[in-house]
Amino acid sequence: MQAFQDYNFQNKRAIVRVDFNVPLDKNTGAVTDDKRIRAALPTLNHILNNGGSVVLLSHFGRPKNGPEAIFSLEQIVAKVSELMGRKVIFVSDCISEEAFLKSAALQPGEVLLLENVRFYKEETAGDKDFAKKLAQHGQCYVNDAFGAAHRAHASTTQIAAFFPNDKMSGLLMKGELDNARKVLHEAQKPFTAIVGGAKVSDKVLIVQNLLNLADHIIIGGGMAYTFFKAQGGEIGASLCEEERLETCKEILAAAKEKGVQIHLPTDAIIADRFAADAATQQTPSDEIPANWMGLDIGPKATQAFTEVLQNSKTILWNGPMGVFEMAAFEQGTKAVALAVAAATKNGAFSLIGGGDSAAAVQKFGLQNDVSYVSTGGGALLEYFEGKVLPGVQAIEA
Repeated sequence: MQAFQDYNFQNKRAIVRVDFNVPLDKNTGAVTDDKRIRAALPTLNHILNNGGSVVLLSHFGRPKNGPEAIFSLEQIVAKVSELMGRKVIFVSDCISEEAFLKSAALQPGEVLLLENVRFYKEETAGDKDFAKKLAQHGQCYVNDAFGAAHRAHASTTQIAAFFPNDKMSGLLMKGELDNARKVLHEAQKPFTAIVGGAKVSDKVLIVQNLLNLADHIIIGGGMAYTFFKAQGGEIGASLCEEERLETCKEILAAAKEKGVQIHLPTDAIIADRFAADAATQQTPSDEIPANWMGLDIGPKATQAFTEVLQNSKTILWNGPMGVFEMAAFEQGTKAVALAVAAATKNGAFSLIGGGDSAAAVQKFGLQNDVSYVSTGGGALLEYFEGKVLPGVQAIEA
């Protein structure tokens, strides 16, 4: 593996795998959140400023039947050009004769965006012949798509084999890994992990792995109610995975054995239906009436969680405390975000684990008040589950 900043890009065409899978407005088609594009700019500008040209590879959505207009990367060309401050050339395929002619003709300082690699089923299948074709677009390969690093796809993994001495991580990928490793291997104590979201099944592996690392694990969101049900609590119509009740008991028992403190929300803001204008009330989380559901943590839980975070030196946050997209149920997530920001100001290191957690700190204007906001929800989750990320392994091999 090459060191990105030491590599000589002069007169080289660099194939850069980025994650430009950004959300679009359904009516106008405009990019509604450009942070993934912005996150790649330091890598792209470094190559261009050092005499190279760039061939961009990305996926966009999950097309099932080949090319579809709604999954075309052509929709983001204007935004990428705007953010890069230069014209971005686009070609409506990634391995056509036209695509190869366009990449071969690139001059230093020029940028070519190829069409969605997932228009070919060979991409998600990790097909080596497809990867070999993609590799013909340049003389070196840079993987800067941390958000797709957990996928063993052709453009994230197999392509690296065709650049044994000219493959490297981009600045975004390196930053993601450096910050994740700081939490995983160099965490200052006390280390608190905040795990939220809807389902225990989505987070069981990360919680089990964190039992070997963290001093405190705060559990919020819908998944908390499965824990309460496992302990005999009444949770009304709250989210519950019956098949995970034993898992919750095992986690609680393992935490006790290892001396890890599990913090569940003692109270909840409950609603009579899943709606922004639902009737609400506050109740103990294990005494929720029939037909009512917990949609946020309550003020007592908020205070307890805040106190734990105030005394933490390392914080990992993955998953919201409730349905923060609705104003009536955002207070718990907002309070946790503010507590993480306050702890960071007092010297703690805080890593926000992409996805909904990243959306939450952005919604509350706190993205600059935490140590690092990851761009890769699924990839970061798998990394903290202890899994090997194929996209990282291919570069480091």
